[in-house]
Amino acid sequence: MGTDKAIATVSAKGAARWAAGHPWIYRSDVVVAPRGAGIVRVRDRRGAPLGQALYSPRSEIRLRLLTAGDESIDAAWWRFRIAACAARREGISATAYRVVHAEGDGLPSLVVDRYGPFVVAQLLSAGLEAVRADVLTGLRQALEPQGILLRNDTAVRRHEGLPLEVEQAHGDVPEAVEVREGEVRYLAAPRHGQKTGAFLDQRENRRLVASHTRTGGRALDVFTYHGSFALHLARRAATVLAVDQSAEALARGAQNASLNGLANISWREANAFDLLRTLERAGERFDTIVLDPPAFAKTRATLPRALAGYKEINLRAMRLLAPDGVLFTCSCSYHIHRSDFLEMLGAAAGDSGRRLELLRLTGAAADHPEILNVPETGYLKGALLRAVDERLPG
Repeated sequence: MGTDKAIATVSAKGAARWAAGHPWIYRSDVVVAPRGAGIVRVRDRRGAPLGQALYSPRSEIRLRLLTAGDESIDAAWWRFRIAACAARREGISATAYRVVHAEGDGLPSLVVDRYGPFVVAQLLSAGLEAVRADVLTGLRQALEPQGILLRNDTAVRRHEGLPLEVEQAHGDVPEAVEVREGEVRYLAAPRHGQKTGAFLDQRENRRLVASHTRTGGRALDVFTYHGSFALHLARRAATVLAVDQSAEALARGAQNASLNGLANISWREANAFDLLRTLERAGERFDTIVLDPPAFAKTRATLPRALAGYKEINLRAMRLLAPDGVLFTCSCSYHIHRSDFLEMLGAAAGDSGRRLELLRLTGAAADHPEILNVPETGYLKGALLRAVDERLPG
């Protein structure tokens, strides 16, 4: 390890956090702090070395562990680690997937998504931003993409004192990229779409729901965005109603349907809460329903209101299920734990007057690894439910 690297000293509590497998050390546990952002050596109060970490001087998360060793962290180090992540994704039957899932892959604050021959990356900490050149060199060497786009426009960068920006870092990444997911094709939007251009974390859930979709039945996809679930449902269902508040998103969804030669999807611009109530009053029934809402709970303070919102849409959806119909519902709110999610679903089922069988509990796709020691990686909760009777008495 080079002797010129800055040193951070942490408390016993901070050291214990690393020992327990979580890569973060907070501001209050940094006893002696370096001046600038970057990669620093970390030691405890007794001077014992703990490893090397990304240091962010303006963030509540001051240190993010990279390695417990003393090796040189240069472009070659990043190339090796990114290539190892890519190797773990071999066999994915899609051309768009996550290559590096930040803390889930032991590379905190780095997100790398592949869209065919292109890569979209996010550098989400000041410490990582300080070594951008080495990260990008390692990325180019490991993945050899035609282009790299930095989608550094996510709000978390504000907490790091970093600007929000979208920047072409290598080659040229187009406005839209056609990707394949099993037998479905769709257009990702790397420059302007949600996340890095598509919701890659739901890939396996889309296939799961498609496999439970009733052939020749009616399907409803609420919060459809670009229609990723709807496209899978439409391969089996006779008709699909895809709902979103964004006319722009629905237009892209219709474009994706045309790309797949699907003419059985109706695209409706509407508020999900209002439409679910309207459909219930009209006595509509659906054999397959998908609820894929945005994160209702952005902070702990909004948790009660968020749970009420989740319960409302799930209760309405349960009442819309045809006999033996299936509902796939999920939450991407980190602050809502799995136990909260299941308790909410149980309460919604009780109020709906329906009996719901739990077929499957799900999370994010395998290329978004969830680490038990790092609960922040377990943000996505999903449940596949089946209506096992028409109505409960009373």
